[in-house]
Amino acid sequence: MELWISGESKRFEAPLPVSDLVERLGLAGRRIAVELNAEILPRSRFESTMLADGDRLEIVTAVGGG
Repeated sequence: MELWISGESKRFEAPLPVSDLVERLGLAGRRIAVELNAEILPRSRFESTMLADGDRLEIVTAVGGG
């Protein structure tokens, strides 16, 4: 299936929950926010939300500092 991640097209095998995508992108354990098809997805739904062909995601990482 084709997913759009931060404006880039990437291909993955289906089925794929958001939690697995986050892991494959090397973002597991990091403070991130995921927007799926223009809606913020709560972290509590990462495992149960299955991605579909053509989904659009924006993934933002929190940056600390001072």
